[in-house]
Amino acid sequence: MRFTADGRQTCWMRVTASCVPSGVRISRSTHSVVIAYIGIGSNLGDRQRYLESGVEALSRLGPVLAISSVYETEPIGVDSPQPPFLNMVVAVEACSAPSDLLESLLATERDNHRASHERNAARTLDLDILTYGDLVVDRPRLKIPHPRLHERAFVLTPLAEIAPDFLHPKTGASVTEMLDSIKCQRVERLGELAE
Repeated sequence: MRFTADGRQTCWMRVTASCVPSGVRISRSTHSVVIAYIGIGSNLGDRQRYLESGVEALSRLGPVLAISSVYETEPIGVDSPQPPFLNMVVAVEACSAPSDLLESLLATERDNHRASHERNAARTLDLDILTYGDLVVDRPRLKIPHPRLHERAFVLTPLAEIAPDFLHPKTGASVTEMLDSIKCQRVERLGELAE
């Protein structure tokens, strides 16, 4: 089964996180399904376990279509030293409205002991809606696409792995163009989540 960045697939099949290998690409197809790309990050505690918990929670919200490799990155925009992050991107079939998806992600973060939602704070688990199909939302609590998506190599690199044809819903910029415009952000591939 193959998918496009704009949320179309060639055939219907429910997929769980346990049977989708990391690094599976999403590419051209025909039938309409909305795909949400979710960024997952952790830099406190057992980072890999928190990523696994995030993927498992996403698999309960809708079919997981693709899972990127895990990347290690230095924190960006922080005032005090923090441990490095593990980051990845997961593509899920959007089975709920964006606001409901956001509430589910926030509940998952709480269940995984995230203590603060202060911007750029260290966290056990961070789940961000990067995109939701080609939808554009600008509300105080919900902004889609993620307003800093185009500035973050730690999100764009794993996104490029699973959706190389991705185009930013607002600007039309390709994932490659956005990555080329970012300077000085170290992103190191560590391998698949299960490795």
